[in-house]
Amino acid sequence: MENLAARTKIRQIQPMKRTILFLIYDGVQPIDLAGPMQAFATADEETGGASYEIVVSSIYPGLVQFAGGLQVMGLPLPRGPIHTVLIPGGPGVHMVRKDPNLLAAVQHLSSRAERTCSVCTGAFLLASAGLLEGRKAVTHWRSCAQLAAEFPTIQVQNDPIWVCDRTLWTSAGVTAGIDLALALIQNDLGIAVALRVARRLVVPIRRAGGQSQHSETLALQSDNQFGPLLEWIAANLSLPLTTERLADQAGMAPRSFHRHFVAGTGRTPADMVERLRLDHARMLLEVAHLPFEVVAERSGFGSAERLRRAFKRRFNVPTRDYERRLIL
Repeated sequence: MENLAARTKIRQIQPMKRTILFLIYDGVQPIDLAGPMQAFATADEETGGASYEIVVSSIYPGLVQFAGGLQVMGLPLPRGPIHTVLIPGGPGVHMVRKDPNLLAAVQHLSSRAERTCSVCTGAFLLASAGLLEGRKAVTHWRSCAQLAAEFPTIQVQNDPIWVCDRTLWTSAGVTAGIDLALALIQNDLGIAVALRVARRLVVPIRRAGGQSQHSETLALQSDNQFGPLLEWIAANLSLPLTTERLADQAGMAPRSFHRHFVAGTGRTPADMVERLRLDHARMLLEVAHLPFEVVAERSGFGSAERLRRAFKRRFNVPTRDYERRLIL
């Protein structure tokens, strides 16, 4: 009886893996599937296989013909819980979005999922299913004008790498699907895990928003000697991260650490810490829509006023304007 109770307790505290459903169709662009899928698979490896279960499905199970000749086996749609539905883009989207069965499936899957996403021109499938009406969205830059013309109620964004409007996420073209996946991973598992995944894939993490599309502080190549330290910083943003503490974590004397850090990253330790905190704060504001006071605490600024000053200094945008833009 005691062993049974112990086993039951273990099962109760084990987190449930998030099911990531890729919905494929004839004419999908291969990288729109493979890029995000690899990011989620790597995140699952980085967390010991405890985070994601990846499913590739089609409403017509069997071999699906991708653009370029690749064939992929589409499994039947899952019956269990779905955390994320992700629809890749490709030249075939404009034909399949005329299929009422597919549109109905997209609507039904979205109603079952916690969030619904598209990569590249996959946004046209979401739009045709009526899911983007009145929402902000982005697609491949060559297709933004077409999306806006066909669906005038959609607030089409031309510049961001990805856009999150409540539970709907859309991304720009091709490799932007990897950026979208990294943002989803960061939202699920934290910035430290997303950073490890980005380093393993040898890609930068890029962010949405009306400012720069690139997060220079997270654009770390795998051979950067301070990469592990920056991962540790990202996982401990709420701590008092002084130069002395960072030097100790790096196993170096403070003066030598400061000199080598500046030479290796182009930033002082204090500047890098602030930029990492601001990157995390922007994610919490843009995706989680948390109050400034909560964001300030979680990102290590201590107070909303300190966060607002840093925000204005770094982005030159008053926070009241930024907050207003997020809720429009």
